[in-house]
Amino acid sequence: SKYLVIVESPHKAKTIQKFLGSEYKVDASKGHIRDLVVGDPNFSLGVDIKDNFNPMYQVLPLKKIVVSRLKKEVEATDKDKIFLATDPDREGEAISWHIADELGLDIATTKRLEFHEITYHTIKEALQNPRTIDLNLVKSQETRRILDRIIGFQLSNLVQKKIGSKSAGRVQSVVLKLVVERQKEIDNFKETTFYKIKGHIKTPVESTNFKIYNQKDEELIFKSEAKAQEVIDKLTGKLAVVKENNIERKQRSSKPVYTTSTLQQDAANILKFNSKKTMQHAQVLYEGVDMGDGEVGLITYMRTDSIRISPAFINKAKAYIKDTYGENYVGKAKIFPAKDNIQDAHEGIRPTDISITPSMVYEHATKDEAKLYEIIYNRTLASMMQDELYDHQEVILECEGLKLKIEGNTSVFDGFTKIADKVDRIPLKDEYDIGKETKLSSLKVISDKTKGPYPYTEATLIQAMEKYGIGRPSTYATTLSNIRDHDYVEVSRNYYKPTKRGEITSAKLDEFFSSFINIEYTANMETSLDLIASGEASSVETLEKFYDDFKPLYAVAKEKMQSEVIEEDLGVCPLCGKKLVTKKSKFGKFVACSGYPECKYIQEDKLNGKPCPKCHVGKLVLRNSRFGKFYACDKYPKCDYHTSNK
Repeated sequence: SKYLVIVESPHKAKTIQKFLGSEYKVDASKGHIRDLVVGDPNFSLGVDIKDNFNPMYQVLPLKKIVVSRLKKEVEATDKDKIFLATDPDREGEAISWHIADELGLDIATTKRLEFHEITYHTIKEALQNPRTIDLNLVKSQETRRILDRIIGFQLSNLVQKKIGSKSAGRVQSVVLKLVVERQKEIDNFKETTFYKIKGHIKTPVESTNFKIYNQKDEELIFKSEAKAQEVIDKLTGKLAVVKENNIERKQRSSKPVYTTSTLQQDAANILKFNSKKTMQHAQVLYEGVDMGDGEVGLITYMRTDSIRISPAFINKAKAYIKDTYGENYVGKAKIFPAKDNIQDAHEGIRPTDISITPSMVYEHATKDEAKLYEIIYNRTLASMMQDELYDHQEVILECEGLKLKIEGNTSVFDGFTKIADKVDRIPLKDEYDIGKETKLSSLKVISDKTKGPYPYTEATLIQAMEKYGIGRPSTYATTLSNIRDHDYVEVSRNYYKPTKRGEITSAKLDEFFSSFINIEYTANMETSLDLIASGEASSVETLEKFYDDFKPLYAVAKEKMQSEVIEEDLGVCPLCGKKLVTKKSKFGKFVACSGYPECKYIQEDKLNGKPCPKCHVGKLVLRNSRFGKFYACDKYPKCDYHTSNK
């Protein structure tokens, strides 16, 4: 019989089938085939809490045909010729375990393949070095699933009944709390006005901005405009004398290769992709793009906390840098101490083949896939290039007992900035010899205001989740999608702001579950799951401790949480005076009169006529397509912005 390799993705199956040839049959489970039972009258959570939290699984309705097909293939294949090749993380390990268990394979002996990129050599190497299913990883994933089922089902049911909100969760509710707390800080911030002096050091060659410092080396900031003007009057018509001219050679190193978090952050900042879109495109790049001779996996596995790079790839990349840019550009790979919570021994996210350049990918992949590949490729190459060198020049002048400081930077060697993270270096062009006198010009008072905290963006929210240990890389995109889709936040100009529903939902949960819905508890739970994965902690003990604390809080909340109808304050209908409400159609949300059908008023979308957020030149106009209505820039095709890009 043929060898049978079972993966979870049909796309992945197609790529691997090309490498293995006709001796192998590669088939896909299309993700998870089973999940915890739903709707059981005795065990509504799909977990027998009294029996050591024993989970009860069922084949997902949409996967029954898939399971039936896989069973026939297993029955027709020698057991030692069957390989499970799902993704190399806890979720993938759990999928392999469910497949083996449901198909009647021996868990202890069934061969499990692990690889972190889908290329010919890595697949062949994995086949020569199979392992068995890691039950500690499976138990860790199962514990996470049970926790999320108990909290998700019970808290979601509670907020649905009490306030009409859609869901609550162990991780998503903490992320929502971050957004709500940040908005409170913004609302409570009291800005103050302060004043500075702006002027120039005028020389024959250039006119350069300066900053004023006192003798304690503190920049002068004034509480009143009059005080600032007094200093200007004091300096007007005076000469400044050069006291110091310091030049220091500095270097700037490139960043390491991407992790899931840093990739999502840069994709949000540079490409304006949300995390869900980023992971969808990264999945395609990982599983394979047809480069003209069939599918090729272009990047390593994209769910990782690691920045490790294989020595073989480092050697090839350094050779490429030497051949392309010269030996003086070859640097060292970035090696940092591993974080305590790194999930698996993955590599960072890098190209599988450094010779496949972004320009080649643009010819075969979609535009957005190619854009994502390009930032991954450039970051990887830059991470192994030499540092940038520049001279930082600081000139200190004195005038009327005050220190005036001007600064400049002169590029010495561009290093890694030849391909990534280039910064404009602006040198001081004039000669500033000690004792030289120069004129001051254009002295004036400028006012400014203290800056309060900014709302979270997609990138900074992911950064906060990583910093505080909330969730794992594989959950970031789903978590952010949930709080957006459940009307807990609205995203405007890439800023996350809580809706009224989001604020009330967070407040209700905080009132009764503050010991669970917080950063510290969520991060500690992730640590417990890591210990289960390494075999250092018991799943049952972890669940028992959680449930003993959670159960009484839930009982109190169920009894005492006050019901509340959350109404949006959208104003009143200009035609009949009744309240305006949000409605949904196949084209999306819109605001209309609550008196429909008697009153058919629909509010014009607030996007219409607004400046384009991409080019900042055009204006947004409403257009129609076979997929529905959308807003697009009126400067198309010069600017391709449209609302489905978000």
